[in-house]
Amino acid sequence: MQKLSIRDLDMAAKRVFVRVDFNVPLEGGRVSDDTRIRETLPTLRLAIERRARLVLASHLGRPKGKVDPKYSLAPVAVKLGEMLGKPVAFASDCVGADAEAKSKALRNGEVLLLENVRYHPEEEANDPEFSKQLAALCDQIFVCDAFGSAHRAHASVVGITKYVRQAAAGLLMEKEIAYLGKAISNPERPFVAVLGGAKVSDKIEVVQNLMKLADAMLIGGAMAYTFLKSQGRPVGKSLVENDKLDLARSLLSEAQSRKFRLLLPVDHVLAESPDSTATKVTDIAGTPDGWMGLDVGPKTIDEFSREIAKARTIVWNGPLGMFEKPAFAQGTLAIAKAVAAATTGGATSIIGGGDSVAAVEQAGVAKQISHISTGGGASLEFLAGEKLPGVEALNNA
Repeated sequence: MQKLSIRDLDMAAKRVFVRVDFNVPLEGGRVSDDTRIRETLPTLRLAIERRARLVLASHLGRPKGKVDPKYSLAPVAVKLGEMLGKPVAFASDCVGADAEAKSKALRNGEVLLLENVRYHPEEEANDPEFSKQLAALCDQIFVCDAFGSAHRAHASVVGITKYVRQAAAGLLMEKEIAYLGKAISNPERPFVAVLGGAKVSDKIEVVQNLMKLADAMLIGGAMAYTFLKSQGRPVGKSLVENDKLDLARSLLSEAQSRKFRLLLPVDHVLAESPDSTATKVTDIAGTPDGWMGLDVGPKTIDEFSREIAKARTIVWNGPLGMFEKPAFAQGTLAIAKAVAAATTGGATSIIGGGDSVAAVEQAGVAKQISHISTGGGASLEFLAGEKLPGVEALNNA
């Protein structure tokens, strides 16, 4: 995965086009969570130190190819300026006269943020003419630091690389590729994968690929019930993808025939509905009709935590219960703490996906995790063994 790095570039007095992922939540015209901006600051500071003239591009939300003020990046320019401690210019569009004039006016170390690239349908269509217009805003140098968009073959991620001389990875992109790449190509063992979330269908390829790579897999969350039901276990009215039962059955029999450790919950926390405050804990075998599993139980937490404690590489994607509700958060938070403890003991831990990231933050252990991926969809596709167009398009070192 050796890609050209921003460290290898001569950027002095040159306009450098940097694709960032500033797809951040806005509330009342202000940035309410600046994590994604903060993650790319090392890349921007390095370029500023090296006297580059920075032209930054990002998408925000899903404006569906037309101008929608609620998805404007203007508040992000203000926030970025505060975080960098210097003014950030803002262009009212990402192509055209204003963007061209403002990019040409940049001096060494100055920063310009373009308006939302998804205001143009050509962005998601990876349109060559639009890609060429974006490339015209820089001096033949492109840096991609938007790992969260690397699984999308869009104009500002992939198309633009055809019209520049150098296309390199930013520091965040480099870090993502290094951690995820090592996990799937050369992990320290034992390698344990922890998968949760609602749907098996979202993670089939990840399950299949990680079964070839990991030493054990722990499955929780709603997706576990499709596996449990496929074994003929009682699941009450827990969430099940009935059209995926055959698939779950075949994955379980493959695990068995290969003596692969695939662990499912042995007990769970039940309620009659997600909004119900009355809960009870039963073994899976004792699941009553009319009740649904909404978190893993204490025996499962113990079993999963023991497995995690032995691991040297841990990849976790997806919560193990409906953790946004305090009554069903214990399993996910306990696993977050187990992963943090294993990391403190020398394991490498990688968390991918929005909900798992929220869980480690809620558990107060985010600082103890080796690597928290900024790209949920991109990290899933990477772990599924798929090539990411935004990474493939960069020059090799």
